[in-house]
Amino acid sequence: MTRPRAVAPPMVVLAVAVLALVGCGGRATTHHKPGTSHEEATGISGTLLPARDEGGHRLRELPTADAPTVRAEARPDSEGGWNIHLTVERFRFTPESTGGAALPGRGHARLLVDGRETARVYGPWGYVPAGGRTLTVRLHADDHTVWAAAGAPIQTTVRLDATPASSPPTSPAPASATPAPSTSPLPTSPPSASAPSPSSAPVSPRPTGSRAPGPGRTVTLALTITGTTVSPPPSRIELKKGERLTLRVTSDRADTLHVHGYDRELPLSPGTPATLTLTTDRTGLFEVETHESGLVLTQLVVR
Repeated sequence: MTRPRAVAPPMVVLAVAVLALVGCGGRATTHHKPGTSHEEATGISGTLLPARDEGGHRLRELPTADAPTVRAEARPDSEGGWNIHLTVERFRFTPESTGGAALPGRGHARLLVDGRETARVYGPWGYVPAGGRTLTVRLHADDHTVWAAAGAPIQTTVRLDATPASSPPTSPAPASATPAPSTSPLPTSPPSASAPSPSSAPVSPRPTGSRAPGPGRTVTLALTITGTTVSPPPSRIELKKGERLTLRVTSDRADTLHVHGYDRELPLSPGTPATLTLTTDRTGLFEVETHESGLVLTQLVVR
């Protein structure tokens, strides 16, 4: 007697076929950047407008009620130039996904001095050199399009003069009034909102190094991380362009140190000192932080 063969239920066969065909929402792909999900890499948000800024970036419009806002404050730096503090609403800085897809409330800012792009900002603090008259701060999405509301870029402008100045709340400016295109953007990654402001930041003893400042000098900073405490406390290290910086970090947990702007990383193992050395070949204000715990370790001011 021949025993009939078992036949899989039709629904099971169909489910297996669908999974084999579509996988992660479609055919197999590796186009999205490391650290971003498939949804982030293929997502679309807002409405792309035909208008572009002078740099060629398309405007991406959001409903006014959902659009982010930005305000800027310029504070004179003791050695020249301006420290810029940004206050944003319905927006967060996402340096880790720059170059990915545009998602609402994410991205970076660009600083334009007298209509010329001077720096990108990936946090609430930035720096611009002296000599300019006006500063415009404009919000961009991760794909570099310009966030817009009511058909105009989301930006704010503040005058640069001898006293601290603040911009009014964000007011979308006509696209024709946007600043001129960039010449050579200076990537910077300023300190996070948890870092002390310039007027209240503690001044730590000068890190060890040779006495004569300038190219060729090596500055060494030793840091210890215990839980959420950084010792010595986060402060600013002032360096001249061309100097070398050595960071020696001991952490009580596994983590990764990241120097923004220089894109240098250093794995940290529990209880084991780790060392990273770099040459300060970029000027600006840069943040040194840990990825997993999100701690600001120090801030580098390179002039």
